[in-house]
Amino acid sequence: MSARLEAGELEALFTRADGEFLFARWGRPIVPVVFGVEDETLGVVKGALEAVVALAGHRMAETDPELGANLMVFFFRDWDELLAVPDLDRLVPDLAPLVERLEAGGANQYRIFRFDEGGAIKAAFVFLRMDAELSAVPADVLALSQVVQSILLWSDRAFVGRSPLARTPAGHVVLRPEIGALIRAGYDPVLPAMSRDAAHALRLAARIGQGEA
Repeated sequence: MSARLEAGELEALFTRADGEFLFARWGRPIVPVVFGVEDETLGVVKGALEAVVALAGHRMAETDPELGANLMVFFFRDWDELLAVPDLDRLVPDLAPLVERLEAGGANQYRIFRFDEGGAIKAAFVFLRMDAELSAVPADVLALSQVVQSILLWSDRAFVGRSPLARTPAGHVVLRPEIGALIRAGYDPVLPAMSRDAAHALRLAARIGQGEA
């Protein structure tokens, strides 16, 4: 994938395995809450979120009038721990069978999105089972990766072959420039917050081109 994403590459990032194109961004300020980490890691996660939200030109807030917090990030050791979280089964439908499937599949992460009437993201739940693989990832890298994957509704295949992050010559892990440009374009207020039309990729590409001009 080149440093600049072409329309076809953009389309693929929002085309799911079943062939459906679906783009969505947050339609309300993001209000995060993080469970299962110490204050140091909490600061890393919120710092990554603040940076990506600022990049998008979006907003954060202290509370969501409907949900209180609308971006919930859970760090834990075993999937069964989710079943003990008070009221989580009210926020995440069919939580018990979901946990059973994830546990059986050996998954170490999962994201669930909820949408408003217009199709924009109104809530997201990020589940991270800290197995040996995830525990080996530096906190800043893990936080930035998860935030990037939560700021838009990407395809389930979007980053299977390549991470949205890159390492600089100095060794710092950063967001790939083309992904950053796409996030900025995705939050252009001229564009709709949700689209099922693959032609939306052309509009995103045009916005990126304007930004580089």
